[in-house]
Amino acid sequence: MVDLVFKDRQEAGRLLAERLVHLKEQNPLVLGLPRGGMPVAAAIADRLGAPLDVLMVRKIGAPGQPELAIGAVVGGDAPQLTLNHMIVEAMGISDAFLKQEMQKKLAELAERRALYCGQQPPLPVTGRTVIVVDDGIATGATARAAIMGLKQAHAKYIVLAVPVAPPNTVKALTPSVDELICLSQPPDFVAVGLCYADFHQISDNEVAALLEVGKQTQT
Repeated sequence: MVDLVFKDRQEAGRLLAERLVHLKEQNPLVLGLPRGGMPVAAAIADRLGAPLDVLMVRKIGAPGQPELAIGAVVGGDAPQLTLNHMIVEAMGISDAFLKQEMQKKLAELAERRALYCGQQPPLPVTGRTVIVVDDGIATGATARAAIMGLKQAHAKYIVLAVPVAPPNTVKALTPSVDELICLSQPPDFVAVGLCYADFHQISDNEVAALLEVGKQTQT
């Protein structure tokens, strides 16, 4: 049994936003991790009057076991690859496989961003306060890749904001960011979806629509 259940991603975003109002004067940039993180991020951006964009990240699965995450790739001007070195070494995964998967994922990310945003380039993060948002975190592989990419792009202040994550993942990620906001840390965490009454799969069209609305506050 989890200690907090959200009605939906929008409610989770509104609750998170109340914990982030102290950042409003810093003119933060809100970045959602697609697809589930976008409704949460949109609610935060709306509350803070902040610009909204999507941060393209894709997990890499193990050879023959695509559901087993061995790392993640973040797209953009400074692509980043993060790996779970313990799993990579234990499974004897080759550098050639990792390179091939990274190139494949980067191509997928570029195609997906074009679907969401057309030809609009990513909003610049250099020198800005950036709030990275997802609908929840399990292992942290995706969030870790996102954080590394933002550091490489010289974001000034990085905040990770999620409605729910297991305590050990929160502890592991906290040193990587300037601030971490997590509303619920169930000690018996099983899956992000179990923490929501409505956890329907977000469509590409929903992501594109949220970003279109978000354009009105972009600076």
